[in-house]
Parts: sequence; structure tokens; C-alpha cells
Amino acid sequence: MIEVTAKEIEAKLSEGKQLNLIDVREVDEVAEGKIPGAINIPLGLLEFRMNELDKAVEYTMVCRSGGRSGQATKFLESYGYKVANMEGGMLAWEGPVEDFFTKNNTPTSIGGNLGTPITAEEVAKKVINKEKFFVLDVRNEDAFADWKIEGENIQYLNIPYFDLLDGVEEILDQIPTDQAVVVVCAKEGSSIFVAEMLAEAGRDVNYLQGGMKAWSEHLEPVKVGNLKDGGAIYQFIRIGKGCLSYMIISNGEAAIVDATRMTDVFIDFAKQLDVKITNVLDTHLHADHISGGRKIAEAVNGTYWLPPKDATEVTFAYEPLEDGRVITVGSSKIDIQALYSPGHTIGSTSFIVDDAYLLSGDILFIDSIGRPDLAGLAEDWVRDLRETLYGRYRELAKDLLVLPAHFMIIEELKEDGSVSEKLGTLFEKNHGLNIEDEQEFRQMVTGNLPPQPNAYQEIRQTNMGRIMPDEETQREMEIGPNRCAVR
Repeated sequence: MIEVTAKEIEAKLSEGKQLNLIDVREVDEVAEGKIPGAINIPLGLLEFRMNELDKAVEYTMVCRSGGRSGQATKFLESYGYKVANMEGGMLAWEGPVEDFFTKNNTPTSIGGNLGTPITAEEVAKKVINKEKFFVLDVRNEDAFADWKIEGENIQYLNIPYFDLLDGVEEILDQIPTDQAVVVVCAKEGSSIFVAEMLAEAGRDVNYLQGGMKAWSEHLEPVKVGNLKDGGAIYQFIRIGKGCLSYMIISNGEAAIVDATRMTDVFIDFAKQLDVKITNVLDTHLHADHISGGRKIAEAVNGTYWLPPKDATEVTFAYEPLEDGRVITVGSSKIDIQALYSPGHTIGSTSFIVDDAYLLSGDILFIDSIGRPDLAGLAEDWVRDLRETLYGRYRELAKDLLVLPAHFMIIEELKEDGSVSEKLGTLFEKNHGLNIEDEQEFRQMVTGNLPPQPNAYQEIRQTNMGRIMPDEETQREMEIGPNRCAVR
């Protein structure tokens, strides 16, 4: 197999030489940009479209890292085509990048009406406001079944993009005309093409900007309530992932709890409120999403806190978050009291804020309880989980407002989009808090564990500082729903 480097390709382009580049990435990947002049033929379609290629012409195959393009090169060589593989793929490319839509690269044409883009923030507000709308999801069936945009008043249709390459005529009667229609894919590209075809058929449609990637990363800040001496507590809802983060503010200072990797959202919000972030805390070592806590603390010169029993393998400095430790925010003496509450992890720690709020991390949710197996120790930690829920938590004031680190189902969102409930109410209604027999509790927990989160071991390693994946890899690691609760 002939290999060429990205530098060699770039040099030929700068010399004005004619190149025949075929990008075998998926449409969603190519939509983020491609080498100028490259034609997109996804690897899965190459077998069906290779008759479009001329055996007298030399082609260079391109993908993200060189793997798929290498497969494509060998495949076309076996049919007598003259081909080479670009080493390292787009990860090695430092030359100019062309917008995907400047040329006709796919079986569909790029017309003037592409449908109207809609942002993840706009869709989130529709979900929170319980608006009625229709989602046409053009991802593969398994991706849709695993994870989708959820809302109380959403209707769905899942038709994979590749089933629509010849047009949308066969599904027009399934697309409503009396409500908003949003076309969704993984990263935006496929949804634009489908939205274009629907628009050409006379339909008024939107496509989700950035696709499910953007949906996964959107954070919606909601004020939960006030503190006794003039401060406030805000909840950041990662509606596409089910993660919940918090900002506690008082007299010009702020503390952040369970921050996601979208750190700019928290830093920018603190600037809007004109407060200084002084402390950043994680309730435990997360396994379903990458923490932004340490990065925020470094950016603002604040203190990063982590439970020491979860930090035995970390590679960085931190302040130990131990039982009974009190962290003060602002001169008004708003206290964050640490409460050791193992069970989800061996170091899991809850926080009591201002004697009014219980930040329960991943130990207690509104509709469920935390899973104890993400370090492979379910049988060992299930007793700790029960002791926390049935011992430590039962000793707390029942009027504490529980603020968890995740929500499980969209119905947990209140009218303003926030997620919370009184501790006393949860002891009445949460099934996980009402199993008197310890053996029955153990069986309920260990027998109802959902699939492990996507790339959870790599996420734990990242949160320990032991590996440092790039931004795109981190994004891929987090794709999918959260799975921190017992079903």
C-alpha cells in the first residue's frame, strides 16, 4: 500500500497541482471541514460508489486518523484502482480546510434552502417549557435506541440517513405539518442534507446545529433558591446528558460543585454575576463524564477539593475533602459542610449548604439511588450504599432540599427546569429508600444495574490525570446517556 504524508499533500496543493482526494469519513465528520477539493464518499458507501471513480486516475484516500482510509486504499487496490493512503489522516493535517458545503460532495445537491438551524439552547428551552415538537432522528437505529433528545411532548421518527439517500418522498406522510420539526443527527452534517430535501419538498423544518454532540454539551443555568445571608445557589442542567452541576455564591465569591468539562460556561457565568470562583469541589471521582473542576481551579487560581479515598491514584495536587470539613464562601459565612457518604464510590461525599440544601452527588437521585459498581466493587460497596442512605441520610433534617449530581428521566425536571426534592419526600416516595430487608436491598441494587457508561474506565483515568485525551476524544468518550443510577 502506497502511503503519502499530510505535508506532501499540502505541498502539492500549495503548488497548485491537481489532486484527487477522497475523504471516507462520515458526513457528520466531514461537515466540520475537509481538505480543499476532497470528495466525500463514506467508507460504508465506497463499494456502491466506486464505479464513479476512473481507474486511469490516481486517488488519495483520507480519513480522521488513517485507519479507515487504509482500509479503503486496500479495497480499491483489489479492484485495480490507483490509490494511496494519507498517513495520520486529518489529525496530521495542518493545511487549509474547506467548508464542506462549498462543493457538491454527496448524492444530494446543496440547494439554497437548507432548512433553518436551531441551537441546542433553543431545543432545551422547548423541552423545559414542555413544548410540542417532532424529532426526525437520522442516526442509526442502535444510536437512537441508546440515547435521544427526550421531552414530555416530543414525537419521534427514526430513519437512518443512509435510507434517505434517494430522497424523502416515502416518509413525507410521516412528517407532521402542524408542529415544529427538528432533524437530528450525530454532528449536524446528515441532518442538513435531510432538512434540505424536506425543505425542497415544501416542508418547514429545522436542523439541530452541532447535532447530538452539541446537545450533549449544552448547559442550562437555573436559579434553585436563595441563601440566608443574601447568597444564591444555581443548578447547571446538562439536559442532553443528565448531569447536574452547581454554583454557590455569596458576597462576591463562588464555589462550584461537580463541574463538567465545559469549563467556560461556569467561568463566564461567574463573570456575569461579578463573583470570584474561590473553591471547586467534586463529590466523588466521576466515571460517566469528565470533570472540569481541576481545570477551573487552575484557571481562576482557586482551590480544588476531592475526597481523598477516591484520589489514591490521582497524579495532581488537591485539597482533601474529609467528613466534617467546612468550606466558607463569601464574608457572609455560607458554609459547605462535607458529609462522608460512600456507596457510589468509596470516597463519595455529600454537601450540606446553608443548613438548607443537600448536594447528594451520585448517592441519591430523585427517582433512584446510586450504583456501586463503577470501580468493579458492587458487592463490597452495596453495604456502604445502604449505610449512607438508611443511616447517615436518615439522621438529616427532612426539610433539606436534595440536589443530586444527575437526573434519570426528563419527568424529574420541574416547571423551571430544575431538579430537586425534599429529603423527607424522597424517603416517602423513592423506592430505593424503602426496602427494609438488607438482603432484598442488596439483590435490588446488584440485580438492576444498567450497562456501564460509555468509556467509563477511560473517563476515570482522565479524571485521575493519568491520561490526557484531546478535546475531540473526550467528546466521544462522553457520548450517550448517564448511567449512574440503579434502575
